[in-house]
Amino acid sequence: MSSQAEGAGGRATYPVSEELFRAVYDSPDSLPGEHSWVTPDADVREIERLLGIEENAIGAPLWLSGDHRQCGVCGRLTSWLDIVSSAVGEVHSKQLIVRVILGQQKFVNIETPEAIAGLTCLQCGTPITDLRSFKCHNWAYAINDLARIVEQVAAGNQTATRQQT
Repeated sequence: MSSQAEGAGGRATYPVSEELFRAVYDSPDSLPGEHSWVTPDADVREIERLLGIEENAIGAPLWLSGDHRQCGVCGRLTSWLDIVSSAVGEVHSKQLIVRVILGQQKFVNIETPEAIAGLTCLQCGTPITDLRSFKCHNWAYAINDLARIVEQVAAGNQTATRQQT
């Protein structure tokens, strides 16, 4: 969830302009997987408590997509709470997660995973193996043609930056 994130084949997460982010975010293909859904409000409030931010600070929908909505063992609806609780401390700092969810910079990830790695169900600890993507008003996945456009824009921005220095 960092502007410096690297994928197996190189950089996979890019800081992008509002315009490019909006094109990715609004795309009907922006969420791979059989189902897409929004994190329930109670889970959003629990994310705020977990991250130590004020109640109702997160106002935008926190979307997910995958091949199943519920944990296959306990039936709990998978949500951003599972993502945040799995990542905080182990993968990312609380500050980074807050910056991604509430900050001004927009990020697009061009990896379209078969599953988001390292997730577990908050309720029973079962690995979540079929969550494909998640998005909020600052973070989205670009897939197919959109990923190619993001890479081209990012490559153009890197070239322009090198030419200016």
